[in-house]
Amino acid sequence: MTVEEIEAFVCIARLGGFTEASRRLNRSQPAISRRIHELERSLGSALFERAGRQVSLTEAGLALLPYAEAVLAAVRDGERAVRDASAQAVRTLSLAIVGTLADSHIVDALRTFEARFPQAEVELRTATSREVSALVRSGEASLGLRYFPDADPKLESILLGTEKLLVVLPASHPVTAARLPDLRAFQGERWLSFPPERGDSDSYGRLLERHLAASGLADAAITHIDSLTAQRRLVEAGLGIALMPISGVREELRIGSLRAVEVDGMDAGLPVVAVRRRRGHRSGPAESFMGVLRDHTPWLLG
Repeated sequence: MTVEEIEAFVCIARLGGFTEASRRLNRSQPAISRRIHELERSLGSALFERAGRQVSLTEAGLALLPYAEAVLAAVRDGERAVRDASAQAVRTLSLAIVGTLADSHIVDALRTFEARFPQAEVELRTATSREVSALVRSGEASLGLRYFPDADPKLESILLGTEKLLVVLPASHPVTAARLPDLRAFQGERWLSFPPERGDSDSYGRLLERHLAASGLADAAITHIDSLTAQRRLVEAGLGIALMPISGVREELRIGSLRAVEVDGMDAGLPVVAVRRRRGHRSGPAESFMGVLRDHTPWLLG
């Protein structure tokens, strides 16, 4: 069992396919397949069930996954610890972030970090909240920024604050009020939302469902769009309305291509948390970035 084999196994498990893993690892698909074949041969058990291009973990694969992630995390922690201890080594901030947060002041925090620590390199990946946690758990990222705390006891969730959500409409929408008593004014509307994450009752995609149900609109039509940019454009085109973070529509609200409505009694917000491994190496760049982040998100932390 080699580190390369374990890395391929974890990558396939997370991405759900050999093709996707080969792209992520920058290896040919036959090379990835050989690694998995050797790993399965050495363990004497199949790790994946294959159905066309899609794969799923067998019981043996599910049993191996947490240990494989721990092995990778330990190796990567060791690499970071050596770099932190060496005056000549380039230090790296390895950050995984939910894509929608990239539209916020967190980008300003990254710019400030790079200006303050020009010798450090930034490795940035965008992902869903679930994927952010997986990247941190396997050590591919030393720090993650996601929505909602992660219940995994191996991870520490540090609450940064709550980002306010507003009902966002196209500029031409017939509802012109800036504030409404409830959501019933949008009876019959098509809503745009992120897909709910499987097995996760606390996710961005579940928030809208809960608020609609509380207003008696449990049967409202919801179209799942996994991109905030696409949601904005569709709302601007009059193809739906959405519940969006204020940081993600600030410019559109300023120029008037979108309008926001506040709803009485609807305390809609997304908890934003930083996640890191509880027993992981405390990377110098990651700790420094946390300090910069707190200084640049007063809108979030208050």
